[in-house]
Amino acid sequence: MSAILHALSIAGSMTWEITWALILGFALSAVVQAVVRKSTVAGLLGDDRPRTLTLAAALGAASSSCSYAAVALARSLFRKGAHFTAAMAFEIASTNLVVELGVILALLMGWQFTAAEFIGGPVMIVVLAVLFRLLLSDRLLRQAREQADRGLAGSMEGHAAMDVSVPREGSFARRLFSAEGYTSTSHVFVMEWAAILRDLVLGLLIAGAVAAWVPDSFWSAFFFDGHPLAAKVWGPLIGPLVAIASFVCSIGNVPLAVVLWKGGISFGGVVAFIFADLLILPILNIYRKYYGARMALFLLVTFYAAVVVAGYAVETVFGALGLIPSRATATIPMSGVSWNYTTWLNIAFLLPAAALVHRFLRTGGRAMLRMMGGGPEAAAAPDGSGRGPH
Repeated sequence: MSAILHALSIAGSMTWEITWALILGFALSAVVQAVVRKSTVAGLLGDDRPRTLTLAAALGAASSSCSYAAVALARSLFRKGAHFTAAMAFEIASTNLVVELGVILALLMGWQFTAAEFIGGPVMIVVLAVLFRLLLSDRLLRQAREQADRGLAGSMEGHAAMDVSVPREGSFARRLFSAEGYTSTSHVFVMEWAAILRDLVLGLLIAGAVAAWVPDSFWSAFFFDGHPLAAKVWGPLIGPLVAIASFVCSIGNVPLAVVLWKGGISFGGVVAFIFADLLILPILNIYRKYYGARMALFLLVTFYAAVVVAGYAVETVFGALGLIPSRATATIPMSGVSWNYTTWLNIAFLLPAAALVHRFLRTGGRAMLRMMGGGPEAAAAPDGSGRGPH
């Protein structure tokens, strides 16, 4: 019992440490999604030119999502006309190049990991684009499109089909601060929380259990800590495999990343672990449903290769510049709640979050939550627009 309580205490401390950052990130994402329609995004991503992939990454970063929602949204964009490579770039960016991830990495592990996120993510997208150009056949892509058009539902399919943006009338500020803009922002904000909550709770519990129960000596041996060259080679190779087996994705894998970093995995290995959130076993099964078994295998191999290369890239660059931080600076929160800057920030951000939740519940939010896990038909409004109530 004492061991369980210790693990839960660590998980609770981690939750309190990152709450305000999560609220900030999802609030910014909600603002963007409240004024930008998904059909507009799809129309901008019709090819795989460098400029288009850059735009896909920027739009993905602005529309932060949990991994399941990002995968479902990428297929939705692909079906609406987006190029497959651009849809995958959007998917990667919407989970790995987002504000809340960067803030949480800085809080728990140091600003260097935040910088590595925003450097390694584009490297991963470039590598993936090159691999797709070289290896993705027209036949396989055609089969994937045929499978995607069958519309088989996966996790968060209803969430991906929803579009709660306000009509494109007036300036950005006018649309955002209108009653409809406030409602749309509240809907996106709460639905993003609902989408990520399962992974976040699971990740915090796993991280708490691992931090409390697995001895440091195990991780030190497993990651070749004390053997610098072997650790740098091994880290980016094994990091994604640990992520695949952990069943935790998106923001939920950051607490476990802290534990692995403290345990001895290399800097590049941590980055590769974080970037592999789109390769966990449940998501690989969704790829199979969405695009077919052959494309799912293709995505596993190419995504893994891109993640490993990104890990090696940041390891090499940050090592050469002397920017790899000491493990001693990483924090596994264990102190619980105390009157410090974290508590004041949480209070400051929880107040507007509560206002958004209140607005959400007063404007048909419960019905939208019930539709999140369904297919596109369930997500559509009675008029067929896909827009929820305002």
